[in-house]
Amino acid sequence: MIKARILVPVMLCVIMGFGQDNPIKIVFDVTSADVKVHESALRHVKAMSKNYPNSDFEVVIYSGALNMVLKEKSTIAKEIESFADNPRVNFVVCQGTMRRFKVDQTQILKGVDSVPDGILEIVDKQSKGWGYIKEAN
Repeated sequence: MIKARILVPVMLCVIMGFGQDNPIKIVFDVTSADVKVHESALRHVKAMSKNYPNSDFEVVIYSGALNMVLKEKSTIAKEIESFADNPRVNFVVCQGTMRRFKVDQTQILKGVDSVPDGILEIVDKQSKGWGYIKEAN
């Protein structure tokens, strides 16, 4: 029994340490207008990009989440812009959503790119083996 008490924590440490050496790719799906969801998504990206520095992350923003990346409305603008120089973390916004809300690229935060279709961007990433996280409350 004592061996199990020692062996299990040691194995967990080895597994956790090993996992952080293996690069991962994750796409985050953000559609909610809820600021708490935006903050949660950012918190996840920050933590994962820190713990997995050789991994790739992309946050796809569309539909009701547009305010997350608008210069005049984002509550996490500075945090998103802090990733602008990190080639492993991308924030992208759906051009279809931008058209629907009559928003152009000049209104979008620095470092946020646009893609033709948010859903198709996610599907494309998944077809290439990216993991998927739906940010919701």
